[in-house]
Amino acid sequence: MTAGPPPDAGMQLRLYVAGNAPNSAAAIRNLQRVREELGECEVEIVDLSQTPGRAREDGILVTPALVCLAPRRALVLGNLSDTAAVLAALGR
Repeated sequence: MTAGPPPDAGMQLRLYVAGNAPNSAAAIRNLQRVREELGECEVEIVDLSQTPGRAREDGILVTPALVCLAPRRALVLGNLSDTAAVLAALGR
């Protein structure tokens, strides 16, 4: 494993997906690349096909959606294929 930037123990990410839909599966795979660049961070994956009420509770209208909860709020929509754009949106 390649050493990345220093871990940001305060970074909390939540990825909303819809089952095994192609874009959701791609977002889960691409999130691994993003995590390699970020270093250590807390990640929760929420499958809205299993917990549909969660979309309404959390205000999610489309999937896949990556939400940065901390250290600052950010939202990235799509399959996360553009790692540089995702990192920029997360303030990296």
